[in-house]
Amino acid sequence: MLNVLLINGGRGAAQIIPKFLEKEDLFITSVVNAYDDGKSTGEIRKFFKMLGPSDIRKVQELMLPINTLDYEGKLKLFRYRFESGAKRGNVIDQIEQFVYFDKNLLDIYFTNKLLENRIRNFLKHFLECLSSIENLNNKQFNFSNCSIMNCIYAGAYIYNKRDLQRTTISIGQLFNLKGLVLATNNENKQLVALRENGEMLYSEAEIVELRSNVKIERIFLLDSPLDKNNFEKLNIDQKRYFLNSHHSNVSISKSVVDAINQSNIIIYSPGTQHSSLYPSYLSAGLAQKISENKNALKVFITNIGADYETPSYKASDYILGAYKYLCLSDGRNYSIDDLFNINLINESQIKQDDSYVKFDAENFNNIPTRIIRNNFEDYNSPGKHDGNKIVEEILNIYKNEYQ
Repeated sequence: MLNVLLINGGRGAAQIIPKFLEKEDLFITSVVNAYDDGKSTGEIRKFFKMLGPSDIRKVQELMLPINTLDYEGKLKLFRYRFESGAKRGNVIDQIEQFVYFDKNLLDIYFTNKLLENRIRNFLKHFLECLSSIENLNNKQFNFSNCSIMNCIYAGAYIYNKRDLQRTTISIGQLFNLKGLVLATNNENKQLVALRENGEMLYSEAEIVELRSNVKIERIFLLDSPLDKNNFEKLNIDQKRYFLNSHHSNVSISKSVVDAINQSNIIIYSPGTQHSSLYPSYLSAGLAQKISENKNALKVFITNIGADYETPSYKASDYILGAYKYLCLSDGRNYSIDDLFNINLINESQIKQDDSYVKFDAENFNNIPTRIIRNNFEDYNSPGKHDGNKIVEEILNIYKNEYQ
């Protein structure tokens, strides 16, 4: 059995993971951080004081076994959101009808009664805990555009004694996923970023929504949200000092340690950098364990198109950015070739414009990593990777050079 580990965000590996899952004698583990705080995930985090399940949920959806009787129902459950502006009373009533009166949830029918009863139990915990939180804080939960799976996750989190790793694994087992998704850690931290011009981005949502060429200087993980009004009184040096002195060192979980140690192939997935990938690289222990696994093939996949957070990044900026945060994770200067063996970079045959990441050959002279440039783009979806091409390239390299 070949063990493949991907470090990815919620959508960055959407073309790659399903193609790996089609292979026999291969097990996929996805490592994802859970600092998302936008939309309904932000509401879940505020009320339940937990990490955000959205990116974990998105990857687990990719791992739902297709050729099963309940696949369509499971897929609908993972994708269902209450409508924008949904009234709290109506949503609570729908959930209560399912929990207490054995009605169908959102017109989804399951033949697997164990699955249905476990979902019912998780939503029961969600309702009971939410009621106590609302009464305690005199605030009501906003269900507008809320993912039902976020509610199920919150209930499962309470059921599992506020342990996100146990929650994630138990939901994976409940839905009989074809792979394993692991949160980087269990620590409920707040993601913020400082830009080079001194402007602060006070949440993961603000980082995601960034539309500017001004670069992000660094991201930080804090114990609690910043008071924006007071923090804006500081100059850039004071901001920098405060953030550096209050950055929380979070460590990868034992489950992630075990997964890295057992990996034959480790893949740094494409995706949004500062909001999805760098926070994972910043986890203490991640770089150390990857560097200690001397037998694994370690592959970095460069984005095809620039994202909003990194509009001016060239190809070298992606791998050097990852290297920066991996070293920052525990304050060590790792050898680049202990962390990356190969860098896959797209050479587009479809189009080339300003939205595509430029290959800057001159800046790779001091990066001791083998570069493979090829057409890795999906012809039918310009700007996205072709999962088959990526998977075949990686598996061929492993077969020919590492077995």
